[in-house]
Amino acid sequence: MPETSPTTTPSLLAPASEAVVRATAGVVAQHAEEITARFYPSMFRAHPELLRVFNQGNQATGEQSRALAASVVAYAVQLIDPDAPSFAHVLRRIAYKHVSLGIRPEQYTIVGRHLLGAVADVLGEAVTPEVAAAWNEVYWLFAMQLGAEEARLYVQAGVDPAHPLRPYRVVRRIDEAHDIISLVLEPADGAPLPAIDPGQYVSVFVDLPGGDRQPRQYTVSSTSSGTRLQITVNRVRGVDGAPDGRVSSFLHDGIEVGAVLDVSAPAGDFVVKDAEGPLLLASAGAGITTVLPIVEHIARTQPTRPVIVAHADRTARDHALRDTVVHVGGQIDDFTTYTWYESVDPDDTRSREGYMDLTDIPLPADVQVFTCGPLPFMRHVRSTLLARGVPADRIRYEVFGPDLWATQPPAEPVPA
Repeated sequence: MPETSPTTTPSLLAPASEAVVRATAGVVAQHAEEITARFYPSMFRAHPELLRVFNQGNQATGEQSRALAASVVAYAVQLIDPDAPSFAHVLRRIAYKHVSLGIRPEQYTIVGRHLLGAVADVLGEAVTPEVAAAWNEVYWLFAMQLGAEEARLYVQAGVDPAHPLRPYRVVRRIDEAHDIISLVLEPADGAPLPAIDPGQYVSVFVDLPGGDRQPRQYTVSSTSSGTRLQITVNRVRGVDGAPDGRVSSFLHDGIEVGAVLDVSAPAGDFVVKDAEGPLLLASAGAGITTVLPIVEHIARTQPTRPVIVAHADRTARDHALRDTVVHVGGQIDDFTTYTWYESVDPDDTRSREGYMDLTDIPLPADVQVFTCGPLPFMRHVRSTLLARGVPADRIRYEVFGPDLWATQPPAEPVPA
């Protein structure tokens, strides 16, 4: 099936609805977080089964509410403003995330009912029948475009939406670094490993003590064996009194070799296409899990392609997969690494101290950039490279968690 890109245009809205949305978008945006914060509890009370699909850690912090609010408002704005940033890449990434979670079309009806109900609750008498109808149209345009893109992705992956998960058996555990392990997984149903593009992720569903079931997304950090996939799990430690991550802690403490986990088909569009130009992979923290499969792919298929790996972490003890990346990179003819740590060991002569600084590393004129890590880190990388003259269309980034719903490409630096 040929690749297509989801697009949106202002003409999708009926003229009367467009006028209403123009008049009310500011008010909805002002109250968007309040609306979504009310929406989720309402929906979960009516449909507790959805607690097993939504990340409850993000629910507890409010990240999911803020992200959904931002995405709905951004979608509405680009419907009424032809100069608004394209929403296509965000729509595509949400669709991938939904496919990895096994979202079904009928669930959009549930979400729509409770989301629009929350709008009415928060805005009260301001929600006239005309306002309700206009925002209902916005929501269903959003839902239909997402549903169409998700249907395409299910077909492309050969996945039945009614049965989106497969059982995988843990065949190996690897201690990678402080609080970081890798789990090597093999299909338990006897079927072959699915096609996995370097940089894609899977959703892993775990049954927690107490009966809760929760999904989390993990990059496929290696497929070097060809018959197994590997995920790398960073134990999430709570800060400022927050609890530790339940799923990451369970995978660290409660999963041994022989355990079986439900795993989705690979998802995501943060993949490196075959090309001749040099490649810069800039990562921080867990972003290294995206770097390794890309380096593996280049070593297998394009060993003459120049690759630069730049990574930032807290300390060497926190830096997962470093030796593996360097080992695999040794199979590439032109391979360079740079590392920054907030604190460098006295006997470490290879690493730089502080935050990543790309201002002085040699960059080929035609470099392609892939960056993965926390959103502030990626904004910093992008602004530094733009200032060095790297064109914006040569810089791609991967966002995990709720930020992938909300983020647009960071702003261009303002010329002096």
